[in-house]
Amino acid sequence: MTNPDNPSYDNQSYDNPRYGRLTALLLAAWLAGSITASAVLIFHAGSKYAIAPPVPLGLAVILPIALFLLCFTASHGFRQFALSLNPVALTIVQTWRIGGVTFLVLAAHGLLPAVFALPAGLGDFAIGLTAPFVALYLANAGRKNSFIAWHVLGMIDLVMAVSLGVLASPAPVGILSRGVTTDIMTTLPLSLIPTFFVPLLLILHIVSIAQAVRRPAHSSHETACRMVHA
Repeated sequence: MTNPDNPSYDNQSYDNPRYGRLTALLLAAWLAGSITASAVLIFHAGSKYAIAPPVPLGLAVILPIALFLLCFTASHGFRQFALSLNPVALTIVQTWRIGGVTFLVLAAHGLLPAVFALPAGLGDFAIGLTAPFVALYLANAGRKNSFIAWHVLGMIDLVMAVSLGVLASPAPVGILSRGVTTDIMTTLPLSLIPTFFVPLLLILHIVSIAQAVRRPAHSSHETACRMVHA
């Protein structure tokens, strides 16, 4: 999943597999931590283990992104590793967000509030549906502005979904909660969405945008084709 056409690509950084192994280990530990915390109801507002909800949920979203940005800024090797990843593959990953229709189904059954489910579900579905097109046709130098704009929209959708989820929660800040709340989003398996997948997808958006910013301004169909088959 590398991108040797990226001008920031560094053979020495890429050939050293330690960043790939370290990233895989961190992802596994992060996922395990999210599952464990969810299992003991740390994110659940009605749990005795939840401290000042929704603070634990907010930290679960913010801390991984902050850690990534710190490593990306401070470590040249890690930055080169991240920038060497294939933008096509990073964008294709966003396709899974068509699963946002699940929010709409849960809202139809009275398990999620419409104020959260409608914008979050429809936004995720739109991003997921368009991800293959963006990956195959916009991930090249000639369409970098459109590529960046799409990723920015994807980030806005995720931030909006998390914000609405908190505001429609049973926590004290849940000013949008009217009977039905986003309570089920704090327990397994749905809790993995805000505590693991949302920050991970935000990080992938950030990497993709950083790659596009560094990409030469000229269009190259040959480069785009190589990225697709990399």
